[in-house]
Amino acid sequence: MSTYDTSYRPTHAAPRAVSSVWPVLVLFLGLALLLGGLVYWFWPGRSVSGPAQARAVTPAGKLADDEQATIQIFKNASPSVVHVTNLAVQRTSFSLNAQTIERGVGTGFVWDDNGHIVTNYHVVQGANLARVVFQDGTSYETRQIWTYPDKDIAVLQVQAPKSKLVPITVGSSHDLQVGQKTFAIGNPFGLDQTLTTGVVSALGREMTSPNNRPIRGVIQTSAAINPGNSGGPLLDSSGRLIGMNTAILSESGSFAGIGFAIPVDEINRVVPQLVNNGKVVRPRLGVQIAEDEQAHQLGVKEGALVVRVFPGSPAEAAGLQGVRRTTQATLPWAMSSSPSTTSLSRRARISSAFWSSTSPAPPLRWATSAGARSRRQRRPWR
Repeated sequence: MSTYDTSYRPTHAAPRAVSSVWPVLVLFLGLALLLGGLVYWFWPGRSVSGPAQARAVTPAGKLADDEQATIQIFKNASPSVVHVTNLAVQRTSFSLNAQTIERGVGTGFVWDDNGHIVTNYHVVQGANLARVVFQDGTSYETRQIWTYPDKDIAVLQVQAPKSKLVPITVGSSHDLQVGQKTFAIGNPFGLDQTLTTGVVSALGREMTSPNNRPIRGVIQTSAAINPGNSGGPLLDSSGRLIGMNTAILSESGSFAGIGFAIPVDEINRVVPQLVNNGKVVRPRLGVQIAEDEQAHQLGVKEGALVVRVFPGSPAEAAGLQGVRRTTQATLPWAMSSSPSTTSLSRRARISSAFWSSTSPAPPLRWATSAGARSRRQRRPWR
């Protein structure tokens, strides 16, 4: 049988007496509110004179002479600068409908009032259609495109009213000097009618064309050139065209202080031929030259061996002759009816002095701090 201890009584914790801390807390909170109000009222940035007002505008001073000159150059030249878009008409694999696709953008300038637009070849390379946008936003599409890849030059023709065709003022490049001011107008990154300034940094540079031909006499400039500037004009301080912006030397792909422009003297030589003939007629000597191996086998180690002289050529007019089978040792020799190696029984030699005066000089290489990468990094930009 269980028993219970009747003496057990449960105990309860006695309630805590209300502490005297509360009055202190209330007093501290009141002091904090009073201090915050004083800080807000006397804070230096707080306006006590009402709502904020617009600041008074200080009148502008007179523009400097060089600023006025730059503004005038842009006003005069910008109507001649256009935005060029490389277009391709293609059919998709899901539809037979032709679609127009943008392949690249660049810049150009109005050459004459017959609608001829000059730009870089690499801007319209591979295009079967091009769009030209003028300063006022009007655009014209054209399929009339003539190109000369050797100098990275192209000419387009648009059917625009003469009121929109403002030919650019053409200057010269043979008399340029390092240090002259330069002005570039173009559409870098699609931002049309952008003006940048710089100087002629160097002359006589060399760059490689899109078909790997050397372009000599190139102008180096410090005016900013970026993707989209290709084909745009490079101007002098008189607002005259002195070159066409074409490429930059950059590790990143953006402007790094070194830009290149094709000289206007070259443009002024090529463009009329493209407009008149649709192609550039190159000067020719009018001879067929033996291969080096063939000439060496015949003992010709200097100069070149003339195998054939074409009728009516400058070489024929100068009295040059090819080789032929003969027992005489006099020079020059005539050629046989068949310019094969078996017919070349004797040796014929053109003096090295004559050949040096008629052949192009070995290409000059531009040595830069970038070393061997300089030619690879000299990028043409649309």
